[in-house]
Amino acid sequence: MLSFADTLTEQKNTHMTHIEDKVLYGGVNGTRQAIFALRDMRDMLGGKKEGSVSVKWDGAPAVFAGTDPRDGEFFVAKKGIFNKNPKVYKTNAEIDDDTKGDLNKKLKLALKHLPALGIKGVIQGDFLFDSSELKTKTIDGQKYVTFHPNTIVYAVPVEQAAAIKKAKMGIVWHTTYTGKDFESMRASFGVNVNALNKSSAVWSQDAFLRDVTNATMTKKETEEVNQLLSRIGKLFNQTAGTTLQTLADNQVLAQHIETFNNTYVRAGQMPGDSTIHTKKLVAWINKKYKKEIDSRKTEKGKSAQQKKLDDLLSFFSVENTKNLIKMFELQKLIVLAKLKLINKLNRLQNIDTFVKTRSGYKVTGAEGYVAIDTLGGDAVKLVDRMEFSYNNFSPDIIKGWDNPN
Repeated sequence: MLSFADTLTEQKNTHMTHIEDKVLYGGVNGTRQAIFALRDMRDMLGGKKEGSVSVKWDGAPAVFAGTDPRDGEFFVAKKGIFNKNPKVYKTNAEIDDDTKGDLNKKLKLALKHLPALGIKGVIQGDFLFDSSELKTKTIDGQKYVTFHPNTIVYAVPVEQAAAIKKAKMGIVWHTTYTGKDFESMRASFGVNVNALNKSSAVWSQDAFLRDVTNATMTKKETEEVNQLLSRIGKLFNQTAGTTLQTLADNQVLAQHIETFNNTYVRAGQMPGDSTIHTKKLVAWINKKYKKEIDSRKTEKGKSAQQKKLDDLLSFFSVENTKNLIKMFELQKLIVLAKLKLINKLNRLQNIDTFVKTRSGYKVTGAEGYVAIDTLGGDAVKLVDRMEFSYNNFSPDIIKGWDNPN
């Protein structure tokens, strides 16, 4: 039988699918991947399997840095590094030609300070702060040094923050790339920060969660996850592979389903009865394309949109609809199992995390976690979307770039 290590591969770490959406986009194999990942995570937290877990930090922008394999020169880059013509920056002038504002400022800081780390090859991280963004705040009676790159406020007790206060910038590294050129590079999750030089100008961290063994699940917690995995396996066996594969082959429909599901995520709600959810999905697709049809001026344009709608609706046969309902139930069970594991991992955070509201700070969990198979080096994303995505989209949560007034 294939394992987590055999099935999960990320060519470039520019996007990772949420574990429950592997059912939607990956067909039968994707669903198996999700189940294997949950089993492996259970075994990691149960002390039965070696593996690593990294924390998803809520930083920005994404920064790539290292040695250009074409000429051996140091560079920094954003995600354009993997374009057909790779976009990398080796001088401030090149950064000025392509960026502006906050991104321009932070790429220049990275270009100035990251060479001191002696990076070999290419690594990717998330920018956390520059020195002007560090604040001293008292939250629930505790005095912290905080930084707020995106949605989450990271808070370090002042007595533990000496290195942060000295730094010109902070960055968390999470991915290593290897290959003879940018186009063929492959990603492996994790960066050995111990191999980097120390620099007081850079607060340089890796994303690994330390002491995962301390999160060992109790017998009761393990049994709860096992029961969910048992229900997931039974429902998976009852769901027609042809329906899952049809969805995997129809990425437009799959994306529409994810977009519709995300309307619940953004509202901080779990979809209810899956039969009703499916009916609402069909109504949502109809409404979306009727609007497109009405907006077209010509009959040709209207007909083109009508054909798109008809093609999408052709999926909803009696048999496919029945299995789509089962797929939604399967996704919900995967989410419940995922949340059991996330709640255990949240106890291991060594930096306090909050969201900022107009009435003060509210405790929140990490953005999420990436479970990494030690043997295969592959990974899957575990995010509490009900919490993080709600915070991310809620107008009541002040973001790092917002003016609080």
